[in-house]
Amino acid sequence: MNRIYIIFLDILKQALQGRQATGYDELSSEDWKEILSLAKAHNILPLVYNAVYSYSNIPDSAVLRRQVRQLAMLQTMKTAEFIQVYNRLRQAGCTPLVVKGLICRGLYPHPDLRLSTDEDLLIPAHQFEACRKIFAEFSLNTDVPAEKFAEEYEIPFRKKDGALYIELHKSLFPPQSDAYGDWNSFFADAFENATESDGILTLSHTDHMFYLICHAFKHFIHSGFGIRQVCDIVMYANIYGSHIDWDRVYTNCTEINAQTFAATLFEIGEKNLVFDKQKACYPQYFSEKAVDETNMLTDLLSAGVFGGSTMSRKHSSTMTLEAVAVDKQGKKATKSLKGTLFPSAEKLQGRYPYLQKKPYLLPKAWASRGLTYLKETKTTKDNSSLQAVKLGSSRVDLLKEYKVIK
Repeated sequence: MNRIYIIFLDILKQALQGRQATGYDELSSEDWKEILSLAKAHNILPLVYNAVYSYSNIPDSAVLRRQVRQLAMLQTMKTAEFIQVYNRLRQAGCTPLVVKGLICRGLYPHPDLRLSTDEDLLIPAHQFEACRKIFAEFSLNTDVPAEKFAEEYEIPFRKKDGALYIELHKSLFPPQSDAYGDWNSFFADAFENATESDGILTLSHTDHMFYLICHAFKHFIHSGFGIRQVCDIVMYANIYGSHIDWDRVYTNCTEINAQTFAATLFEIGEKNLVFDKQKACYPQYFSEKAVDETNMLTDLLSAGVFGGSTMSRKHSSTMTLEAVAVDKQGKKATKSLKGTLFPSAEKLQGRYPYLQKKPYLLPKAWASRGLTYLKETKTTKDNSSLQAVKLGSSRVDLLKEYKVIK
């Protein structure tokens, strides 16, 4: 594996323990530049920098220190504001479940060094209007038209001239997705099984662990997931493992072909991060499903947070999603360029709503999509349709290696 990746992972491991990273006095300024660039790509710059700030040859260290302090302060402010909004929702009788975000930050030695772009709330669908009105009290509004409220599974709310961003979910996954829309059935009893701590309602520990795995898995079959998601999962398992029904997690993972993926992910956590199988009460039969983690680890480190390191990687998801959808139909997945370059009207309806009533305008959507892609890649290095196809092809092989598809 890449030398910088190995150093980066070791520093991250020490950061997850709240320690200063030791043993790297000989690193060059260029090495530090690569390491911190990688941390930024995975949205864990404050977490990593806090463990290495004492090294004297970090380039632009004073600027970085100021930037990290600002990011941490902003996260602290967003957290306080979010809790204020959340408490108001509870006072009004709403029962929103906090997922990821606030819950994951609480797993870390310094919570506000683990940044969150947004906060996710899962609500019963009938509470949407009550939540929307309360959000308005805090100047949290959405650009989604009112006539779309009923059909959208998640509605984003953002504070004008503010940093707080909340995604309000009526389900955890888009129901219309061929690849993972049916995963919502695993969380049908989420509200009945919910747990509460310090006034915060959230998923049960078993549901939350499975959801974190599903969230990483969803991004894996799109364009990839980053190291922060692995950190969240292993930290959660270390702290709440004794409360997790691992049998159910394993059974659920098996139903969605994620048992090898999940087991390999925990292997990455044990070998490179802080996952403690004994502390997590992790079962041996889960470990036995793991395979060589090297290719998955390399893929996720190059992916950046949520697989967004390059536009070519983002666009390669068309091939991987198509492969998963075909596999679920009992057919053999192929690396077809046709599905990548010319998706069906049904698959493009979310991006081009006019296809719902006028599917014959599909060629127009293809052309529009192509022009958008050209604009996105025009001034960006190493982003091309050819690169997207090559990456998509290699990632279909990756899905096969980790037994996501046949």
